[in-house]
Amino acid sequence: MPAILGIHLSRRQFVGAGAMAVAGAALHASPFQSTRPTPTAAQLQWQRDELALFVHFGVNTFTDREWGDGKESPSIFAPSALDCAQWARAAKVAGFKALILTAKHHDGFCLWPTRTTTHSVASSPWRAGGGDLVREFVNACRAEGLGAGLYLSPWDRNHPTYGDSDRYNDVYIAQLTELLTNYGSLAEVWFDGANGEGPNGKRQVYDWPRVWSTVRRLQPHAVMFSDSGPDVRWSGNEAGTAGDPNWSAVDPSRVPAPGTSGPGVIEALQHGDRHGSIWRPAECDTSIRPGWFYHPAEDARVKTADRLAQLYVQSVGRNSKLLLNVPPTPQGLLHTTDIERLNGMHQRLGRMFGENIASPAQAGEVRLSRPAPLAWIRLEEDIAAGQSVAQYVVSGHDGQEWLPLSQGSTIGYAKIDAVLETRPIARVRVQVTNAAGAPGEIRMKVFPKGAA
Repeated sequence: MPAILGIHLSRRQFVGAGAMAVAGAALHASPFQSTRPTPTAAQLQWQRDELALFVHFGVNTFTDREWGDGKESPSIFAPSALDCAQWARAAKVAGFKALILTAKHHDGFCLWPTRTTTHSVASSPWRAGGGDLVREFVNACRAEGLGAGLYLSPWDRNHPTYGDSDRYNDVYIAQLTELLTNYGSLAEVWFDGANGEGPNGKRQVYDWPRVWSTVRRLQPHAVMFSDSGPDVRWSGNEAGTAGDPNWSAVDPSRVPAPGTSGPGVIEALQHGDRHGSIWRPAECDTSIRPGWFYHPAEDARVKTADRLAQLYVQSVGRNSKLLLNVPPTPQGLLHTTDIERLNGMHQRLGRMFGENIASPAQAGEVRLSRPAPLAWIRLEEDIAAGQSVAQYVVSGHDGQEWLPLSQGSTIGYAKIDAVLETRPIARVRVQVTNAAGAPGEIRMKVFPKGAA
């Protein structure tokens, strides 16, 4: 069985032992310097934020549709009480650290007064044609100390150049440049590979290298999200759940561009690659409602606080980040039910993870501040140094014997395990039984039953 080893482990000891035990609130990292990929400062901050709010808002909000056809008149965009400050306040109170706005969805309607098209807020009655929703959005985020992100759909069902690849790519870069230069620092720039034109539709070849280089040049501290990154990848589903195992490293050749399809793509997105050469963690997106845009018929179908808390465990608790969509109403406000569920989620997570009873590690294990039946164990690798753990076992001592508490594969930024053992536990240890490199520091937080 795996041996409990000392806090410091040389490369020779690691390879020879084949197992390592590390646990606690302040363990020292192994002196072995891994050559595995590591996150940039922006990627590290992105993951530490844990929760971000997606805001789908546009002409679809007023047509009660999910995908517009690009023929909508700008005159329908007329929110009567739009308040981006309400969105940002609701996000902050619920523990979210950033928001991402659909600056342009597939219908091509732009929420800022762009020079590239008349299909924008400048042609709408909102603010008498003088409004700039992107400006109001980023200002509201900054007023609450939250990161601001923007989504610019590559697919555009309105612009006449779409399908004429070179001409439309110029338009798209011009739109992107406006967003990246006129609104200050952005935390995340969000892309997808959506193109629902069908077999007889327009053929548009996106110039992704040009897109990536434009963002790098104009917003060097922003992370870019898409199926293929280059900084953050999609988790492979819209259910808000990460794969298990979930490596932050990837083989970039398996998903070379947004919209890539074929054998193995979803698996690569969900699980990453133990032997991957690029650091590209997964973001889990889902909506608080069945749809992404607001629909009155879905007011009674908002996810419960318990379900949202469960999604946190299945995303953040599987080495990912949760991007939760909360769509404003035609008035331009978040619905009271949605805000209630966000607050309920925050309270539920507070009860689940509010009391960490782990004391500093001693001799390779954690002593608890008091013996107690356990509900959850949270493990964390020091991902600034990379991700190594491929298999682990957690055990607890009840004063007489060691009992199995949980086991799993990858850890990464965080792995949250439910504990089924009901006996009071006084000490906890974690044993690494398989790793892609010499594991460094692993932290453990232990949460008792009863609070949730």
